Amino acid sequence: MTDIAFYHLTKFSLEQALPKLLEKTLQVGKRAHLQVSNEERAESLTDSLWTYQADSWLPHGTKKDGKPEKQPIWITPENEVENDATFLFLTDGADNPKVADFERCFVVFDGRSDAAVQKARSQWKTYKDGGHSLTYWQQTDSGGWEKKA
Repeated sequence: MTDIAFYHLTKFSLEQALPKLLEKTLQVGKRAHLQVSNEERAESLTDSLWTYQADSWLPHGTKKDGKPEKQPIWITPENEVENDATFLFLTDGADNPKVADFERCFVVFDGRSDAAVQKARSQWKTYKDGGHSLTYWQQTDSGGWEKKA
């Protein structure tokens, strides 16, 4: 079964919090499939990954860039994994029916949105019923993470 971690954003936006999670993914030698709501969101996130920190660089791409097999981080609204990723990141309430094919899954949701919280609760129940190993992390005031469940 897949290890699924829920990351509850309370202080910072996805654009602010996501780069650190992706940095850690690359540091452990993994590839990421970052699933978003639509192509516009994919391009918006790629822009923020280029500019989130002046001295950092996260290799990533979108459909617009092409060559997904060469991208350690592939940002897409599609379920199909085209970059041999073993880590799945679900944002914007995205679902992927192939979650069990991944080593780890990160459900990152905005705690300031009632709809996003409800969606995350629904996903938690579905994944728990599916026998996956679940953890819940809440963002701290400093932007770090505290394990709550």
